[in-house]
Amino acid sequence: MKRIQWLVGLVFLCSVGMTQAQDQNVWKNLSEVTYKISEDNFGELYVPVFSENIKKMEGEVVEADGYIIPFEGMFKPEHIILSSLPLAECFFCGSGGPETVMEVMLSDPIKYTSKRVKVRGKLTLNSQDPEKLMYILKDAALVE
Repeated sequence: MKRIQWLVGLVFLCSVGMTQAQDQNVWKNLSEVTYKISEDNFGELYVPVFSENIKKMEGEVVEADGYIIPFEGMFKPEHIILSSLPLAECFFCGSGGPETVMEVMLSDPIKYTSKRVKVRGKLTLNSQDPEKLMYILKDAALVE
């Protein structure tokens, strides 16, 4: 009986550790993307090619921390852009690549802050709609 309890405890600890490791490495995992060049009526498009690790994450609930990036000249409290890098280094203003940002669709609006925040939501991959970012977190919530 003690052996079974020990085994169940070990399995639980391993699963908690794996979940935390995935949360800590979400940006690292999302950086495993390459691009192919495609053409449309407007010219060349860089289309993301997701690694197998990234494809396995699609539909999973993940946590990502980063900085809120205002877009379209305003802050939308239920639809934010989260950057793994501070504003001066982010994809839109600095040297970061498109793999360093994600759209976050929040269930409850949040207040803007220049401090680092953490959100949790379901990861969706986008390689079809050039008007959207390639990573989208849906049904997300601020992690306190």
